[in-house]
Amino acid sequence: MVRMNKEWPEEGDLIVGTVHKVLGYGAFAKLEEYEGKEAFIHISEVSSGWVKNIRDYVRENQKIVARVLRVNPKKGHVDASLKRIREDQRTRRIQQWKIEQKAEKLLEISAKSINKTLDEAYEEVGYLIMDEFGDLYEGFELASDEGEEVLLAIDVDELWAKTITDVAKKNISTPEVQITGYVDITSYKPNGVEIIIEALESIESENVEVQCVGAPKYRVMVTAQDYPTAEKILRESAEKCIEMIEENDGEGSFHRELDD
Repeated sequence: MVRMNKEWPEEGDLIVGTVHKVLGYGAFAKLEEYEGKEAFIHISEVSSGWVKNIRDYVRENQKIVARVLRVNPKKGHVDASLKRIREDQRTRRIQQWKIEQKAEKLLEISAKSINKTLDEAYEEVGYLIMDEFGDLYEGFELASDEGEEVLLAIDVDELWAKTITDVAKKNISTPEVQITGYVDITSYKPNGVEIIIEALESIESENVEVQCVGAPKYRVMVTAQDYPTAEKILRESAEKCIEMIEENDGEGSFHRELDD
């Protein structure tokens, strides 16, 4: 069960639940993120159309996403609706819940490695990470990308910070994107070939690869964590290469697409 850092959801929240009882007038679902809590969905909130048989829409053990209408602590449940959600919202919420499940598993792995229980992990570090970063998985992603310092900065214990970072780096792959651009470069000096090679080699790096399409055209491929970063690296690399060529009595131009 994925845990939230609050006891009850709020009105308007999208909640994930598992249906455990279906009656003629409505259905009850155990909430996946709020231990001991359940949602009640009245038959009038199951579908926007007329519902003759509620079991045509919900069944026991079905995973659902519902919108909270009212919170009733005295009754021990929330009133929720299945019909007041768009399909894209339902899909995103389920995806988010699956990510939260993965994050909890990573927290459990971290806890076991230092002989702690999952309950202790939540109390000592889990809820702190959720308060600071919005959700548990964001904390693991940041630790994977930036190291344990990002956790130490929010007063996470050193042992926890190191342990979580080690687990994050082993289990979270940083997403990458790749984009391509082209430079046309020509040098009119006697040693023009050497100048072109030097200019191209000057922009090659761990993130930038250069290939010859056919002189004077060269392909520049950039790999980065996101598109804005990749675009910035590509344009800066192309500008640097062209500048070196122009400084040596040559000319150059940059294109995002391969010209015919």
